[in-house]
Amino acid sequence: MMKNVAHLFPYSVTAQAYSYADYMLLMEKVVLENRTTGLKQSDELNYYTRLNLSRMQRLNKKITIGEELKLAIDEFQTPQTWYILTEAWCGDAAQNIPVIAALALSNPMITVKLLLRDENQEIMDAYLTNGGRSIPKLIAVDEEFNELFTWGPRPAQAQQMLKEYKANPVKSYKEFSEDIQRWYIADKTASIQRELKVLLDAVAIEK
Repeated sequence: MMKNVAHLFPYSVTAQAYSYADYMLLMEKVVLENRTTGLKQSDELNYYTRLNLSRMQRLNKKITIGEELKLAIDEFQTPQTWYILTEAWCGDAAQNIPVIAALALSNPMITVKLLLRDENQEIMDAYLTNGGRSIPKLIAVDEEFNELFTWGPRPAQAQQMLKEYKANPVKSYKEFSEDIQRWYIADKTASIQRELKVLLDAVAIEK
C-alpha cells in the first residue's frame, strides 16, 4: 500500500514551492547579492553557490535524456508532482536537479516543484539519509499525495564515495568535493538516469 504524505504538504508549503524556472532565477538573485539560500551564510557557501549556478546553466543546455528513460516517463498518463528539497549551495543538487527537471519537462503530466530544505524541516526530517538532512531529495507524489517514489541525495556510486571518505578522511573535504565533481563530469548524468528509470519502471508495474 502506498504511503500518503499529504500531512507534510499543506497549502502553506505547496504555495511557496518554486517552479524550476523560478528556482534558477532565485539562484541568479542570491549570486548577484553575494549570498546563498538557507539558514547558514558564509563566504565558502557563497563561492559554492556561484559555482553551482554556472554548473546548472551549463547542464540545462546540454542534458540529453536517454531513449529508454524517455520511454519510461512516457508511460505516465496521470498527473504527479515531483517535490525536490534543495539549497543553492549544494553541489549534488546542482549536478542532479537539472536532469530531474529535464526529464519531467518531457511529460506534461509531471510538475516539478522545489522547496528550500531549511524552510521545510518537517518534510526533510521525514526523508533523512542515514540520519542526516542530505539534499537534494526528490519525493514524487500523485494527486492525493500518495508517495510514488523517492530519490536522493546522489547516485549510488557517489554515495559510496562519500561513505568511504567519511570512514577514512585522508584529504580535506574541499579536495573530496572536487573528486565528486570530477566523478559527475565523467559520469555525464548516466547514473542518475539509470536509477530514475528503475524507479519509474517500478511505479509503472505497481500501477
